[in-house]
Parts: sequence; structure tokens; C-alpha cells
Amino acid sequence: MSGWHLEITRDALKTLGKIDKPMRRRLQTAIDNLADNPRPNGVVALTSEPGYLRLRVGDYRVIYRVEDERLVVVVVDLGHRREIYDR
Repeated sequence: MSGWHLEITRDALKTLGKIDKPMRRRLQTAIDNLADNPRPNGVVALTSEPGYLRLRVGDYRVIYRVEDERLVVVVVDLGHRREIYDR
């Protein structure tokens, strides 16, 4: 069991609910895995938003931040790669 907790913003949950079911399952699995390893291989720090990380899941991106002092991973946004950076 990991000491990390997940928090997902209301906007991220709303977006997740609009995604087709197979991709939603993949995204949920990837997000759940962040509780075990908040900085998995392949994660990239966003240059436009210091302190935020990007996780690639197929054509979708999960934007999140890690709060080490609280042992919390906060998923702030997710979306298709064409749209996620325009928000």
C-alpha cells in the first residue's frame, strides 16, 4: 500500500466523464497508478507551467502536480493532446 493519496479536480472529473469508456478505463488506471508511483518513467515536466507534470496515455494527456510534503498527487486536467494545452 502506498502512502500517496489522489485528488482529482472537479474539471478533470467532468472531462473524464465525457471520454469514451475504453479510453476512460485506461486513463483511470493510469491515474490510479500515480498513487503507487507519482513520477513514473515517461512523465515530462511542463515548461509552460512550472511544478506540473504531464503523463501520456495514448492520445490523451493527464496534467498533475505532486505535493511531496502532503504525499498528494493532484490531477488538475486531462484531455486529448490537440486540446489540452489550449486551456
